[in-house]
Amino acid sequence: MEDQSHNVYSLDEALSAIGFGNFQGLVLAYAGLGWVAEAMEMMILSFIGREVQVEWGLSSSEESLISTVVFAGMLVGAYSWGLVSDMYGRKKGFLGAAILTGGAGLLSAFSPNYISLVVLRFLVGIGLGCGHVFTSWFLEFVPTPKRGRWMIIFSSFWTVGTIFEAALAWIVLPRFGWRWLLVLSSLPSFVLLIFNGVIPESPRYLCMKSRTTEAYDILQKGAHLNQQELPSGMLVSHSTSELNEEFASSEDAYLLSARRKTLASESRTSSVAVIFSPKLIRTTLLLWLLYFGNTFSYYGIILLTSELSGGKSDCSTTSLNLKNTKDASLYLDVFVTSLAELPGLVLSAFIVDRVGRKFSMLIMFILGFILLLPLVTRQNEVLTTLLLFGARMFISATFIVACIYAPEVYPTNVRSTGVGITTAIGRIGGMVCPLVAVGLAGGCNQTVAVVVFETMIVLSGLSVVLFPFETQGKELADHVHASA
Repeated sequence: MEDQSHNVYSLDEALSAIGFGNFQGLVLAYAGLGWVAEAMEMMILSFIGREVQVEWGLSSSEESLISTVVFAGMLVGAYSWGLVSDMYGRKKGFLGAAILTGGAGLLSAFSPNYISLVVLRFLVGIGLGCGHVFTSWFLEFVPTPKRGRWMIIFSSFWTVGTIFEAALAWIVLPRFGWRWLLVLSSLPSFVLLIFNGVIPESPRYLCMKSRTTEAYDILQKGAHLNQQELPSGMLVSHSTSELNEEFASSEDAYLLSARRKTLASESRTSSVAVIFSPKLIRTTLLLWLLYFGNTFSYYGIILLTSELSGGKSDCSTTSLNLKNTKDASLYLDVFVTSLAELPGLVLSAFIVDRVGRKFSMLIMFILGFILLLPLVTRQNEVLTTLLLFGARMFISATFIVACIYAPEVYPTNVRSTGVGITTAIGRIGGMVCPLVAVGLAGGCNQTVAVVVFETMIVLSGLSVVLFPFETQGKELADHVHASA
């Protein structure tokens, strides 16, 4: 009879055995709420800048700074929360981010002046920088088959957040003002804080820290919730084939020991050094370009919607006086273009596991470029809204696929840090974007603004073409040697 004590299984084999069920559904709900919270706070940028400008008599540059400081905070937060999550666990990252985002978001509603609002929104941005960790955390619970489709479903929570915020602004702003909108938009962060204590830590993170007993306990609870059974034998931190060698012969003991020393040394290596290692540096730099261009163009389309809506698209010198009369047009335009992300999600889900991550992004960049192109000249309001709807549909879809691809290319030991730095680079694009969308489009330079956005789309598409490998159908790597 076979000695079961010699059977070992990896984390990927355990996840495949328990499948996708109620356990992952609970993880999806929490991670999804994290993205709803981030999306709502980001969509606020389409509304409160204009409202505060009118109330406090701000200049265009002061208005755009309200958006820019949020991206600046996210730049700091994306890197910081990535390090925290890779060093101390995903849950601790969520806890700190929820406290900062919710607290600063609520306090910003009571800002007595412009300076205090800018400072508090910067702190909100730092908290929002943890958004990419929700992606990595959920990804680490999903079995390899159909991983792309489940990540698309997860990404739909971002769309839910943008649509909900647009609807909330439509209802709240005209009746209660921008302060109440800030209060209500901070509530999802407090819900995340309340439920932080009951969510599981990532078993993949625990295995990387050699805390396999804790990882096993979480997987056992997951198997129970999914009404499945874990494989027989012992859960191991590294691949099954490597550890089966431990029982093969005593002659392999030295090689196994050397392998373990290599892994231990690798775990002590600086995360930044790993993502800049020869095997990852090309991917890292191309991801930076992709995220910068994609973030720039995505938020550019959102901000263009508010800048080109209603009377402002006529570039009238009296546009400031028209703001109150065309608020309904602004809310409708932003709400309609927010709905564009729904067909984008459907398209992404349909093709991402069929044609792969790279080809999916390339197709949608091309279509987004084509739809945005007519806006280099002024169009009537209906056509402008339709073109922005289509462009946002495809550019948001590329954003979704990019958020799947980035965590897949980095190994577990540096996943949150690598994606965090990449996201931070993307936030630089978000910082610059309001200056272009508000400054140029609002200053009768729509053609220049659209040309800049189109250029960023082309550069993003070029980065996709140059990516060295496809991740469709591949298991997540735990170490850099396995990811190349």
